[in-house]
Parts: sequence; structure tokens; C-alpha cells
Amino acid sequence: MENLVFVLLAIVVGLIAVRSAVKFVPQGYNWTVERFGKYTKTLEPGMHVIIPIMDGIGRKVNMMETVVDVPQQEVITKDNAMVSCDAVVFTQVIDAVAASYEVNDINRAISNLAMTNIRSVVGSMDLDEVLSNRDDINARLLSVIDAATNPWGVKVTRIEIADLTPPADITEAMARQMKAERMKRAEILEAEGRKQSQILRAQGEKESAVLQAQGRREAAFLDAEAREREGEAEGKATAYVSEAIARGDVNAVNYFLGQRYVEAFEKLATSDQQRTVIIPAEFSSLMGTIEGIRTLATSAQKIADPEAKPNPWGDKS
Repeated sequence: MENLVFVLLAIVVGLIAVRSAVKFVPQGYNWTVERFGKYTKTLEPGMHVIIPIMDGIGRKVNMMETVVDVPQQEVITKDNAMVSCDAVVFTQVIDAVAASYEVNDINRAISNLAMTNIRSVVGSMDLDEVLSNRDDINARLLSVIDAATNPWGVKVTRIEIADLTPPADITEAMARQMKAERMKRAEILEAEGRKQSQILRAQGEKESAVLQAQGRREAAFLDAEAREREGEAEGKATAYVSEAIARGDVNAVNYFLGQRYVEAFEKLATSDQQRTVIIPAEFSSLMGTIEGIRTLATSAQKIADPEAKPNPWGDKS
């Protein structure tokens, strides 16, 4: 019976010893080993065996990238404007030993370091620069904080200003300024639209005037051509009448005088200063005579020569 108890006790002690000696480090972590409280080595991911009782696990360090929140704080800018800002810092432990034994509560240390440097960087800039150059602020903070955390075995991969909130009165002033700028741009665009409209209207009027001028020119050419043809015809008729008069044709003389009589009477009737027109008594008899002479001459010419051109003077020669 005593032997059985001893065996069971030995088994229990062996299991405890094995459990304390065999360690399984998960992926993404490093464990430090301490012998009687002093650091001896670092365990990387996987299975490891340590000396029971003498060795123990000191720190379990997360080697993955982590996010550290920086609390919101009030910061005074260079031009004495108060802004509220907060940030997030992305860090990664690259030296488990330094991160374990060089600083206590590493996340809190990084948060306080970031708050201090945010006040320093933002306080050296004007409000307009703070609001418009956020990337520059991030770059300056990254450079300073990464250099400060290097002895702690921590690499700061990036830092981002999450929020920048100016005071309410400054926000209202910025809103009014933005509204004024938008109204100004709207007025400029409206003026440009009116300008383009006037330009297009002027171009249209110009093209219309050009087309009208071209139309008048073509009409003038046609009128001139018509007057030229009319003059040629009148010249030929005058020459024909002159030949008839030279031959002693009385009908031609009477026709010529009647035509001039009619033209003079037409000018007299269409005059703006003439209100009353008196027709001579012999005018109707003269016109009847001319018409009779023309009709008799045309009939006689057709009987004598059906294919000949009619003679308006009634020439029998």
C-alpha cells in the first residue's frame, strides 16, 4: 500500500515538473525566461523546455503591431487659438527584452509621449497651418516619437491625428468665410456665363450682319445686271426707232413720242409733291392712234411673212 502511494506521488510530481518545464509559445509572442528573477533568454513561438523551479516565465510580449489611443486634449496654437485634438499611434515591439525591462507599462508611456509631442508640434504652428497641414503634423510626430521609443525596443510605424476641432466661434467664422468664398465663386461663374452669352450673341449678330451684307451685295449685283440688260434692250430699241425715223416712218415717230409722253406722265403721277394730275384731252386719242398703228402693222407683217419678227412700228418697207 505504501508503495502504491509513493508511485502515485511520484507520478503527480513528474507531471507537475513536465508541465513547468515544457512551454508552448503562441505565434506573434515572445516570452522572457528568468532564473531566480534574472533574465536569461527569450523564447520565440514554438515548444521550449526550461529547468523547473529554477527557471520561470518573466514577460509575455506581444510582437504584433498594436494601436495606442492618445486621449483628447486642448492645445494652444502659435496664434493663441485653442484646438481639441486626439490621435492614434501604431507601434510594434522589435526587441522583447528592451520592451520588458527598459520601460514600465509601455502603452501608457507611448500615449503620454505622444500627448507631449502633439502639444509641442501643434503649439509651434498657426491655426490655419494646423487645419491645412495635418500630414505635416503626422510626419513630424512620427519622427520625434519613433526616435524616443527606440531605446524601449518599440518601432512606431505611423501616427495619425484623428480629430482637430477649433473653438465654436472660430468654427462659425470659418463657416461664414467658406460661405462668402462659395458665393464669390458663384458670382464669378455667373459673370463668366453672362460674358460667354454676350460673346455668343455678338458673334451671332456679326454672322447675321455678314449674311445680310452678302445678300445685299448679291441683290445689288442682280439689280445691276438687270439694269444692264434693260439698258441694252432700251439701246437696241432706240437704235431701231432711230433707223425707222431715218427711213421717214411716221408711225415710228408717233410711237416714240407716245412712249416718252407716257414715261413723263408716269413720273408726274408718282411724284411726292404732286397731289392732282390733269390728263390732256389729246392723250387718249394719241394712245389710241399708237395702239391702232401697232395692231395694223403687226397684222400686215404676219400676212406678208408669217415667220418674220413682228415690227412694233408698223413699218411697210
